[in-house]
Amino acid sequence: MNNSYNNSKNKDLIEGLRDGFPIGLGYFAVAFSLGILARTAFFTPIQGFVNSFFNHASAGEYAVYTVVAAGASYVEMAIMTLVVNARYLLMSTALSQKFNEKTPMLHRILVGFTVTDELFAITIKRPGYIAPFYNYAAFFVAAGSWSLGTACGIIAGELMPTRVVSALSVALYGMFLACIMPEARKHRIVAVLIGVSFVLSYVASRVKLFAGISGGTKTIILTVAIASIAAILFPHPEVEDDD
Repeated sequence: MNNSYNNSKNKDLIEGLRDGFPIGLGYFAVAFSLGILARTAFFTPIQGFVNSFFNHASAGEYAVYTVVAAGASYVEMAIMTLVVNARYLLMSTALSQKFNEKTPMLHRILVGFTVTDELFAITIKRPGYIAPFYNYAAFFVAAGSWSLGTACGIIAGELMPTRVVSALSVALYGMFLACIMPEARKHRIVAVLIGVSFVLSYVASRVKLFAGISGGTKTIILTVAIASIAAILFPHPEVEDDD
C-alpha cells in the first residue's frame, strides 16, 4: 500500500511540475515589470522576493508597491491587500469542495495558501479529488518564478538609469490593460465600469474634498464602492441546473 501511495504522490509531483512550468514562465515576465515598480518604491531584491512569495498576485503586489511609494500606513497596506486579493477567499472556498473528506487540515490550509488565478484554474479542472502534492509542485515552480522575476526586475532597475526605469514601469500598465480589455470587449457593462473607474479616480485626485485622504485610502474607497454598486445593479445571472 505504501508503494501505491508513493507512486501516486510521485505522479502528482511530476504532473504539478509539468503544469506549473508554463505558468512560471508567464509569471516571471509579469513579475519582472513589478520588480521595476518595486525599485521605484525602494525595495531591495530580497524584500521583493519575499513579498512576491507571500503575496503572489499581480494586482495585490501592485497595490502594495503603490501605497508604499506613497508613504501609506501599515493599516492602509493591509486593507488594500485584503480588498484587492479578496477573490482568493472565493477560490479557496470553491476548492474546499474538491477535497477528500480524509484530507488533513494542514493540507487544506497549504493548498489554500497556494491559490492563484492560474493555479486555481488547473486545479479545478483536474478530475477527482484535489491531490495536495500536485498543487505544491505547481506552486513551487510558479511562485519560484514569480519571486525570482520580481527580484530580477529590482536588480535591473538598480543597474539602469532612472529615466529608463521610469519608462519600463509603463509596461506594467500595459499588462493591466491586456488583462481588462478582453473582458471589456465581451461585456459592455465591464467596459462602462472601467471607464467610470478611470473618471472617478481622476475626480478623486482633483477634488479638494479628498485632498486630505492618501492615495491608498482613495483607491480602497473607490474599489469597494464601485464593486459593491456594480454587484447590486448588475448581478451575475445564476446558472440553472439541467435537472
